[in-house]
Amino acid sequence: MKNSSHGKWFHLNTQDIIEQLNTNSEKGLDSKEAVKRQELYGKNVLSETKRESNFKRFLKQFHDILIYVLIFAALITTLLQQYIDTTVIVLVIIINAFIGYIQENKAEKALHSIKKMLSLHANVIRDGQRTKLGADELVVGDIVLLSAGDKVPADIRFLQCHNISIDESALTGESVSAEKKTDTLPEDTVLGDRQNMAFSGTSVTSGTGIGVVVETGNDTELGKINTSIAEVVEIKTPLLQQTATFGKQISIAIVGLGVIMFLFAYFLRDYGIGELTLSIIAMIVAAIPEGLPAIMSIILAIGVQNMASKKAIVRNLPSVETLGSVSVICSDKTGTLTKNEMTVKSLVTASNSYKITGLGYTPEGKISYDNKEADVEGDEELKRILLCMKTVNDATLAKDENHHWKIHGEPTDGALITLAEKANKELPHLQKEAKIPFDSEYKYMAVLTTYHDSKYIFIKGAPDRLFEMAESTNTFSREFWEEKMLELAKKGERVIGAAYKKVPSNVQSIHHEDLKEEVHFLGLAGIIDPPREEAIQAIEECRNAGIRVKMITGDHPETAYAIGKQMGIGNGHHALEGRKIDQLSDEELAEAVQTYDIFARTSPHNKLRLVEALQSNGEICSMTGDGVNDAPSLKKADIGVAMGIKGTEVAKDASKMILVDDNFKTIVSAVEEGRRVYDNLKKTILFILPTNGAEALLVAGSILLGMSMPLTPVQILWVNMITAVTIALSLAFEGLEKGAMNQPPRPKKSHLLNGYYVFRIAYVSIIIGMTCLYLFINLSNLGYELHLINTIILNTIVFGEMFYLFNCRNELDPAFSKGFFTNKVAFLVSGLLILFQIMITYVPFLNTALGTAPMKLSHWFIPILLGAIVFLVVEVEKWMTRKVRS
Repeated sequence: MKNSSHGKWFHLNTQDIIEQLNTNSEKGLDSKEAVKRQELYGKNVLSETKRESNFKRFLKQFHDILIYVLIFAALITTLLQQYIDTTVIVLVIIINAFIGYIQENKAEKALHSIKKMLSLHANVIRDGQRTKLGADELVVGDIVLLSAGDKVPADIRFLQCHNISIDESALTGESVSAEKKTDTLPEDTVLGDRQNMAFSGTSVTSGTGIGVVVETGNDTELGKINTSIAEVVEIKTPLLQQTATFGKQISIAIVGLGVIMFLFAYFLRDYGIGELTLSIIAMIVAAIPEGLPAIMSIILAIGVQNMASKKAIVRNLPSVETLGSVSVICSDKTGTLTKNEMTVKSLVTASNSYKITGLGYTPEGKISYDNKEADVEGDEELKRILLCMKTVNDATLAKDENHHWKIHGEPTDGALITLAEKANKELPHLQKEAKIPFDSEYKYMAVLTTYHDSKYIFIKGAPDRLFEMAESTNTFSREFWEEKMLELAKKGERVIGAAYKKVPSNVQSIHHEDLKEEVHFLGLAGIIDPPREEAIQAIEECRNAGIRVKMITGDHPETAYAIGKQMGIGNGHHALEGRKIDQLSDEELAEAVQTYDIFARTSPHNKLRLVEALQSNGEICSMTGDGVNDAPSLKKADIGVAMGIKGTEVAKDASKMILVDDNFKTIVSAVEEGRRVYDNLKKTILFILPTNGAEALLVAGSILLGMSMPLTPVQILWVNMITAVTIALSLAFEGLEKGAMNQPPRPKKSHLLNGYYVFRIAYVSIIIGMTCLYLFINLSNLGYELHLINTIILNTIVFGEMFYLFNCRNELDPAFSKGFFTNKVAFLVSGLLILFQIMITYVPFLNTALGTAPMKLSHWFIPILLGAIVFLVVEVEKWMTRKVRS
């Protein structure tokens, strides 16, 4: 029954639809038939997806190759009855899992939020009688009655329309309510132009209509978005991809080295199997940077807090860093680049052209002429056109509970009410004595009122219709006004006309026939959905950072051109329309997105395809938006960014970041923070890995030489964790590297460790590791007790890393620079580290737990000396590298 239309109900005439759906436009369905259809097609509800349990999400935190290696090590130590080692390893694993779970656990609310948009009730005709049903009871073929204030309960094809307008901004991106009619439309009509349809989840703003239900549940446009969100597979962030690759590489290297060392020592050295196994485990534990996942989570969490202070709420940790690598930002126009608040910017009368300041519905700004504020008391033309715009109006303006100015009614009417409030003196409130409501057929509205003890009909509407009325007067020049209208239209402004007619004082009612003569044209108002001024600056900053900004909107191409030109997006002439996107193959679209920066009249599916096309070209893509129509593309993007004030709950829940202030400029601050976080993560790896490298070299050297272990597995874990969660943490507070926002985004396939990083990690590991091995040999030959040697070696590695921390604060710049004291956390955690090392050296129960022994004061000279050597060598190497690169 339904499939024969292929969903293009807008292309069929109403009689064909009634016959195809086997219904009756007057009597509706009978109850028995409705029950049959509900059994066949199901209820008018959206399907739900099963959510993962909290326990399953916690278990997923262990799905990491480095964790698998640690679990294996814990099992072996248990079999060897080394229970202290086992306990410490297990604690490390569990702590890492909890950090990951707490930081990354988020509920998937997008589908639930879409359900909130659905209407709860519907007025229908069943069995020939009007009745009120639960919206979930609707079936295809039901006849539905709609009126102002109703939420549309299903996708409906109109049979009758009476001045009905519907707010579809959340679904199509259009900031102006859509006027509806019953005419059959062409087969290629895009979603935003389907004037004979009403879509589930949208709201009726004015008028009444009768229609037939043609789609329910998942088959509605809202249902398709719901399905699309559920089907979108979120891709891993660049950081997660890089760390996964890094984890595999380091795990293979560690396990491979362990096997080689085991075979070498077993056949060529005199080790017992138990002692050798413990030694190999010690080496593996030494080489694994088990503190890295914890410190990375903490650094990302600090980035989340920093972004929150800049009014950007990040919903999962890796997304903090993703913004730093974004190469393309796809932005919705309405409510994102623009305010989604219609604003009068121009006012033209026969004598003057006025400029209007102030944006949105906030009644602040001025009406100015010749750079001076216009005086309504001394300018009767201006006063009359403002009175007309204020009186011929059904909107109201008020503050909401958050003290934001809101309009109730049509956005265009709201803009005109706000304009009247900007007059330098308060305008009188004129009573509406009679009214001709706005009708899409006539395209104007008229009000009978009394002004200065005389009766007038004020008229507001489409300029061409008012021109026809005014042509009967000798003073009207249509050529003059059409030229003025064209000037406003070229600026991307929607033009509204105003006129009046003086009538006798005994007139009590008005009709369309009354407006055919003696109508005097007052002037034109130019209305736009204004660009955010701060967004224009932000787009320029994106360009400097090598990030392309693309505008994706449901608006008409002409509007998109004008806004794009004002904002510095595109060339002001070329845009790719949604209907053309539908005709392109995936390969052709991937090529087109490289050429075009403006995309107009787009559907939710178009937006999703555009994001996928950019990603197929290797771009790291951010998508910003606020409507339900943006939700699938927000979820698919590498990082979806929703608006916090104007954004729908569906958009917020599908996104990874929410802008609290709806300010596009906040994205630039977030990109800056993302780049800072990534740089600091790299510095952390640059800092932590020499600890593991030095320990692994030390243990491997002792195995090769057939000696006892310089450090026990517990001591190795202590060094790894204490350096990671104390001094490494300070790198999270380093500022943005100089010139970072003038560099292009890093390539998608870039590695966490470049050649220079590998070189630095290698030579620092060798300096610390080989020095400690030399110390171990000499102290053993001098007859030092093993626990004391372990303690000296342990402190030497830790102090070497502490000094090295100050090398890592700047990748190549000198450690002693103007910013040396800016990061106070570095000095605080260094003090804490010294305190911890003193405690494990001298506190008796810690000596027992970690196998350490008290050191003499003279022994401390060894760790301090090595730390100073490491610091000086790295600073000399950095100086030489700067010279070579320059």
